[in-house]
Amino acid sequence: MKRNTRGERPSGCPSQDTVDGEMEKLRLKRDIGFFSTGCLIAGSMVGSGIFMSPQGVLFYMGSIGGSLSIWATCGFVSTLGALCYAELGTSIKESGNDYIYLLRIYGQFPSFLCIYLNVFLLIPASNAAIALSFSQYVANPFYQNCSSPETVVKLIAILCILVVVTINCFDVTVATRVINTFTVTKFIALLVIIVGGMVMLVNGHTGHFQNAFQGTATGYGAIGIAFYQGLWPYDGWSSANYVTEELKRPEVNLPRALMIAVPLVTCLYIMVNISYFTIMSTAEMLASGAVAVSWGSRVLGSWMWLMPLSVAMSTFGCINGGFFSGGRLYYVAAREGHLPAILSMIHVRRLTPSPALIFTAISSIILIIPGNFSSIINYSSFCTWTIYATTVSSLLYVKIKRPDIPRPYKVPIIVPILFLIISVYLVLAPVIDSPQIEFLYVFLFALSGIIVYIPFVHYKLHPEFLQKATLHLQLLLEVAPTERFQDDK
Repeated sequence: MKRNTRGERPSGCPSQDTVDGEMEKLRLKRDIGFFSTGCLIAGSMVGSGIFMSPQGVLFYMGSIGGSLSIWATCGFVSTLGALCYAELGTSIKESGNDYIYLLRIYGQFPSFLCIYLNVFLLIPASNAAIALSFSQYVANPFYQNCSSPETVVKLIAILCILVVVTINCFDVTVATRVINTFTVTKFIALLVIIVGGMVMLVNGHTGHFQNAFQGTATGYGAIGIAFYQGLWPYDGWSSANYVTEELKRPEVNLPRALMIAVPLVTCLYIMVNISYFTIMSTAEMLASGAVAVSWGSRVLGSWMWLMPLSVAMSTFGCINGGFFSGGRLYYVAAREGHLPAILSMIHVRRLTPSPALIFTAISSIILIIPGNFSSIINYSSFCTWTIYATTVSSLLYVKIKRPDIPRPYKVPIIVPILFLIISVYLVLAPVIDSPQIEFLYVFLFALSGIIVYIPFVHYKLHPEFLQKATLHLQLLLEVAPTERFQDDK
């Protein structure tokens, strides 16, 4: 998956020597300050998960007390991970998150598997899960007395993906405006839920919290899957590590922003769950097709339509942001020769990364068709925590074997050790106690990455037909390597 060097470069593009010279001169601007870093982290964490996952956590834990314990523990685990990634991000000041850390510490093969799983599974799975939550809240008002038909939910999810990819392919400015506008709605929706629940709680609606731990699950497999459901809404705490090269004073601002944003979101999530449980019993929560809509029908009365609208706007903005930011990872990986060059190219007029966006949309739709929200979260979480465990093990390796590497920010070694133990538990416990077919799919998919790595990355094989396919795709999609536009500046 090496860049085409055999004559197929479109007319007008600079030579490879010129490109390399320009790449040495170009640097990303450090324009993201402390406040923006915190907003990026918090905004990436708060998405559709808090509107969908409470039911999953409750289902596997079996009680209100157990569920709230999972949400609080998930915040603690996320904080441990944020501390570890803060040290990695201030030691290796390159964008790319897990991928770049594994590349610089462990080398080509682990980093390739990381990007392979991210690009072909995790990013599409995240988009699919968010699109399904969006469609659930859009469809629910039309099927208030019964569950929304699965076909309707999936068709709306696919339509959501198509609209988002069209927006992002059309214009970067439009995409960013959508992100900014819809980000506000998610916090408004959560604030309404928290305030409404607190008012009811103060007025004496505490009956659902009696015997809160009765029926709590004790099996380590069930608890592990409950953690999958609870940790997914927290995912995003490492989002600033994708843009480290653009952070102002990352050695100072990155750790501070993480230590404010992650605990803040933890408190927000716990208060939202308390509000849910104040209004609805466990049976009502589990029977609800869209928990925030059910909450709104009981608290807001004739204004209950605000909840599905707010949640739908929130999830739509979240998936739009995922499409928008995913391009950085594609670019970094393609720059290192780990992805086809076509995925790092941009449209010659609109200057949008349309090949990467179209590929992400297709792969997301493929996951939507056979899957459901819960199963997608389970196998994507299994894969995510495998990557987290590997990345944090690289931090331990550096601490022990390469203590001479400058590290402006350091965490006590017990922090990565504890996080690694938790990560290994989250990977192994569900597989051992309650194996599911999704885990086998992820394992087989990882094995397929080895098959791809050996010829295309290790031996740098670039068959003629792939070069021709790249050229035809460039002509069809009207895209070209980004170096062309860098050279024109």
